Amino acid sequence: MLDFFTSFTPTVKYYDTFRRNLKLQLPAMKISILTICLLFVFSSSKQIEHQSFNDFCTNFIKIYRSLNIPEFQLSYAENFQHIKPEYELQRQTEFFQQIRNTLSDYEKDSLTTEQGDILDLINYETELNLQRLALEKQWIRVRPGVIPTNNFHAIPNDSAWYIYYLQKWLGAKVHPDELYLNGLEEIERVQQHIKDIQQQTGMDSAQFYQYLNDSSFFITNEIQVHQAFEETKNMVLKNIGNLFAVTQISDVSIKRGTSTPLIHAPGYYSNNTFYYNLFDAPYNKRQVGWLFIHEAIPGHHYEAFVTDHSPTSEVQQLFHYPAFNEGWAAYTEELGKELGVYKTPYDELGKWEWDLVRSVRVPLDVGLNYYGWNNEKALAFWKKYIPNRDDIALREINRMRTWPAQVITYKYGASQIIKWKKLMQLQKGTAFDIKAFHSTILQNGSLPFFLMQRKIFRA
Repeated sequence: MLDFFTSFTPTVKYYDTFRRNLKLQLPAMKISILTICLLFVFSSSKQIEHQSFNDFCTNFIKIYRSLNIPEFQLSYAENFQHIKPEYELQRQTEFFQQIRNTLSDYEKDSLTTEQGDILDLINYETELNLQRLALEKQWIRVRPGVIPTNNFHAIPNDSAWYIYYLQKWLGAKVHPDELYLNGLEEIERVQQHIKDIQQQTGMDSAQFYQYLNDSSFFITNEIQVHQAFEETKNMVLKNIGNLFAVTQISDVSIKRGTSTPLIHAPGYYSNNTFYYNLFDAPYNKRQVGWLFIHEAIPGHHYEAFVTDHSPTSEVQQLFHYPAFNEGWAAYTEELGKELGVYKTPYDELGKWEWDLVRSVRVPLDVGLNYYGWNNEKALAFWKKYIPNRDDIALREINRMRTWPAQVITYKYGASQIIKWKKLMQLQKGTAFDIKAFHSTILQNGSLPFFLMQRKIFRA
């Protein structure tokens, strides 16, 4: 068989077209070394013997990197702006089509377990990229003169784009209709948790929600907000060994957020630093515990440290699956009691209050970006489940319009991990080891969910 790295054998006509396109796209004869190398790759007809799977992976990595596929952005408008010229999309298409053909030459029985997983990962990304390329080629032909920046439903072929965005964000094939229904189920489940806490307090519903607005739940001094997060950090570090095998990690700094693009979120994590956002209003104490857990330890900061110190294949390092990262961070909020952070029912309530927001956002995102809801319908849906929080509603609706499908990563990823945990607890009973379960997830790093599940239950 032809080595895929040297087996692209286009006709002379295609080669001449490709060369003319390069002359049109590049400044007068300033062709990079990389372009010359790729011309050689596309024009070579040398045949060699069937290559080993390791060589196949090495060549896959080499060419994939040389294609310089743009990084996936939060903003869909930015992604559309970064779509490459048609001749480059054709070059990518030829590559992934050749990969699709070559993968069938490798039998899993002849590969190691790890190689079989890598083969499935390459196949998953190959099909996803071919899906993207078909959409991008069509986009070039029908794109509007001005790309709307906050109305995904208005773009050409929006339904197909949304289904692609879901798979890209989630690392799984899930239909929007299924997600919408799952979101409604999650709303009901979370509402029940909130009701349980209300009943613990002995208050009726009206008294309970009135009390939640009491001034004792709010911090007006930024220094005190910072101090509350530092105290939470110390408590988590004190108890981290109860649930996790790795307890010695790099320090995480705590700072007020300054990123304008991320101002929509309650907080974010970047480069060993947890940033909390203040929205020019008293800060809700019930937000402190779950937010630190999510963004710092054992959420994003802890996950980044452990995965960075765990061996993963070079192929896996090419790809990123946001629902794994956000799902892990959302899952860790469930551990607040064991970590000593949720000392009172109200501390835990903060987690469920925001989890209700996340649950509502799932059908809301589908409604806005797939069903085409207007802002009035979206706001009415929000108010049905989350009354008296219109300030958050408008902020979140704007976020979903700008970053379609991104908000679904939290609930989808967390629900997968919770499901696996329950299944393993049923299978192993008293032999279930929570530390081993967490280690298996983190040490395998970011993967599509079908592969992560396989690795967890194989351990």
